[in-house]
Amino acid sequence: MACWTFCVALLHCEFLYVMAAFNPAYPVTPWGFTLSCLPANKTEDPASSVPGVSSNASSLSGGTEAAAEGRLNSSGFHVAHLSPAASHCCFWSEQGTSCPVRVGVAEGETLVSTVESPVSQQLGVDWNLQCWMQGDLKLFICSGEPLLKSLFQNYDLQAQLFHVLAEAAEDAHLAPQKGGFESVQCNGSREGRWECRVPVPTAKLNSTLLMYVKITAAGGTFQSPLMSARPINVVKPDPPLDLHMEITEDGNLNISWYSPTLAPFPLQYQVKYSENSSTVLREVDETVSAPALLADSVLPGCSYEARVRSRRLDGPGVWSDWSAPRVFTTQGIQNPTQSLVWVVHMQSLKLCKAATEQRKYVMYFPPKILTSAGSNVSFHCVYKNETMIVSSEEIVWWVNLAEEIPPSQYYAVSDRVSKVTFLDVKATKPRGVFTYDAVYCCQGHHCHHRYAELYVIDVNINISCETDGHLTKMTCRWSADPARSLVGSSWQLWYHRSSLYCSDRASLHPISEPKDCYLQQDGFYECIFQPIFLLSGYTMWIRVNHSLGSLDSPPTCIVPESVVKPLPPANVKAEITANIGLLKISWEKPIFPENKLQFQIRYGLRGQETQWKTHEVADIKTRSASVPVRDLCVVHAVQVRCRRLDALGYWSDWSSAAYTAVTDVKVPARGPEFWRRVNGDATKRERNVTLLWRPLMKSDSLCSVRRYVVKHQTARDGTWSEDAGDRTQLTFLWAEPAHTVTVLAINSIGASLANFNLTFSWPVSEVNVVQSLGAYPLNSSCVILSWILSPGDYSLMHFIIEWKNLDEDDEIKWLRIPSSVKKYYIHDYFIPIEKYQFSLYPIFSEGVGKPKTINGFTKADEGHPNDAGLYVIVPIIISSSVLLLGTLLISRQRMKKLFWEDVPNPKNCSWAQGLNFQKRTDIL
Repeated sequence: MACWTFCVALLHCEFLYVMAAFNPAYPVTPWGFTLSCLPANKTEDPASSVPGVSSNASSLSGGTEAAAEGRLNSSGFHVAHLSPAASHCCFWSEQGTSCPVRVGVAEGETLVSTVESPVSQQLGVDWNLQCWMQGDLKLFICSGEPLLKSLFQNYDLQAQLFHVLAEAAEDAHLAPQKGGFESVQCNGSREGRWECRVPVPTAKLNSTLLMYVKITAAGGTFQSPLMSARPINVVKPDPPLDLHMEITEDGNLNISWYSPTLAPFPLQYQVKYSENSSTVLREVDETVSAPALLADSVLPGCSYEARVRSRRLDGPGVWSDWSAPRVFTTQGIQNPTQSLVWVVHMQSLKLCKAATEQRKYVMYFPPKILTSAGSNVSFHCVYKNETMIVSSEEIVWWVNLAEEIPPSQYYAVSDRVSKVTFLDVKATKPRGVFTYDAVYCCQGHHCHHRYAELYVIDVNINISCETDGHLTKMTCRWSADPARSLVGSSWQLWYHRSSLYCSDRASLHPISEPKDCYLQQDGFYECIFQPIFLLSGYTMWIRVNHSLGSLDSPPTCIVPESVVKPLPPANVKAEITANIGLLKISWEKPIFPENKLQFQIRYGLRGQETQWKTHEVADIKTRSASVPVRDLCVVHAVQVRCRRLDALGYWSDWSSAAYTAVTDVKVPARGPEFWRRVNGDATKRERNVTLLWRPLMKSDSLCSVRRYVVKHQTARDGTWSEDAGDRTQLTFLWAEPAHTVTVLAINSIGASLANFNLTFSWPVSEVNVVQSLGAYPLNSSCVILSWILSPGDYSLMHFIIEWKNLDEDDEIKWLRIPSSVKKYYIHDYFIPIEKYQFSLYPIFSEGVGKPKTINGFTKADEGHPNDAGLYVIVPIIISSSVLLLGTLLISRQRMKKLFWEDVPNPKNCSWAQGLNFQKRTDIL
């Protein structure tokens, strides 16, 4: 008997195990389902007393949060006061029936799990569950939310999801062993909400995922029945992005959007939009397969609101969340700003009649356009007159109510839509506070106060870049011209870097990034790229961002290696070469770049404002150059710069200036000019002669004079020299009939090569060749000295003019002039009331001739009276003649007007009609 009882019990256990093993998992539905747990006295299933074994259980009435709240309130218990008991959980779907109370396993209508729980005999718990595969196909997510949130608000909730991926379809019908499940910890909250995330490999998207959830909260544990799902069948795409509404050219509303991720299957979209106007409220719900929907014709003064969601087109799937709603309002409500502009235009121009009726509307699409100079833009309009749409054939267009647009620029798109096109638009010139052109759509000569706004910006911006000489960074600059900017706009540089060089034609690249640029004091924006890739192509453009949209300047592509600005040449030296007299410059080539370089030299005299001269170095291999300069005895400043020989990139900065030192480069070019002053009695043969000379200029001394040497030569004593040091005069005794002297200039290199000689000869000093001499003052700073020589053939070398003020004890002044001159202008400070002495010495190769001397200025009737007068009288005569001629011309015009003012015009007289006044008639 005992054996028979043991066998019956064993068979009963085996039966329960088999039933549990073949219990089918609950299929996860795309629309969500509910997990309901009831106390033990609400079911009569005897198998429910066995923990962990699946069996059928009682039916659950679909519970809402309000029903659960009522159930809790009627029980009179709080969760903390509950005692442990057995609780049963089952699923029911939004589209199915509630859990039955007693159902056989074979029927398979519901699945029940039992756990130990301190829930009251009078209380049950419900969760809304939904499971889906994320749009990026990486995570499987299950989330639950209790219908009665207040039940768990004072308790921490913990949830775990146990899951396993079945490799084959038949494996999904068998419940895996307990050790085959993997668990993930879920995120829970005090309100009873939880969310579990399970990573799913891409290769397992078509596999079956078996799972159950275990929830611990309020001192109890709830375990769901087994669930199954194929991840690919419950994909929930991300909500569509960038929902956009615009009016098409024919006046319809186009709703478009983008899918954020690439789904592995086509999508369908559900679009809900509403149209709200003063007379109509309409809601539309449509499902489309393309990411756009074309709605009905748009009317002025209407408001449209739309949203969209997506799901799999063919087969099961989960609807995505709704996109953010988008509201689009057409024109029809008066804009105070546009009304003000209308008043200004009407008061100043008065070209059109205002459509003042309250029920007249005009709708522009787009209402505002931001574009770049040189582009073509178009506006459309619909004109509504009370309840009727004005025919597009009656519409004309104006700009600023000052310029009517030619009919060739606009046409009727349909019977209700007119379109105007502006070709090759120019940049908008601001007019006071208005930075746009107002475009009006009018019915004949009746213009509505509403207008469209056209903003045109010149975005032809030149971006220039240069790479530093160390090849470590590239600096790019572009002008921030205030005339280009639009109020509320921002300008930013965008770029894309290619791996190697630039393409044949620069274009905007979809993969790009902005670059921070900073405004400099010179009005330019400056951006620095560091580090750089020398051979990469950097495509750059300026993007103008505004609330109306964005504009891009024409792109330019730059390779850093081709815009290098080398370092300036180093160790620059300059000197004036000795004996040759050339300016020699030497330098060292910079380390970078390694390309062949060309060099340029600039040089000039050192000073505050150096007048530079440039010299191109022909030989690229040389590191020195010599250039001729006019003045060798001044300090020269020299600088050198370089650039690539192939003309790519930029010239370097000029090097630091190098300066020449002033040294003697040659012997003096000539000795000084000199004259003499003879002292003593002219009747005696021995007289003291003082030589006078002026210091040599640097251009003659090349470049300094250390001392002067006077060389003497006589027939008796021969030749000897006398050192004068740095003095400019020397006195010697003239005691020989002929005494020749030469003054030499000496510098560090040697004595002057070309020198002046002067011979003192007793016989020659008596030769008189100057017949007459006259001095004629022109003004206080100039005197004309003229002379006449005696007839004869003379071998004159030159003349010496000597003058001094007799009223003052001044030194004599002298000039050396050519022998061919017969008249000379002496420029000095002359006082007319004082007496001056003028002397003219003829100089022969044999000696100094007898001078011609006069004391005082020559009178007009003496000597050559006409010589000086011509220089004063002739200009006066010419000026007087011109003045007289002008006076006669003016007088003639005035006399003609005076005498002929009252003479009638014969053409206006009746008696003179038909007479020829140009034909001569004889008077009898």
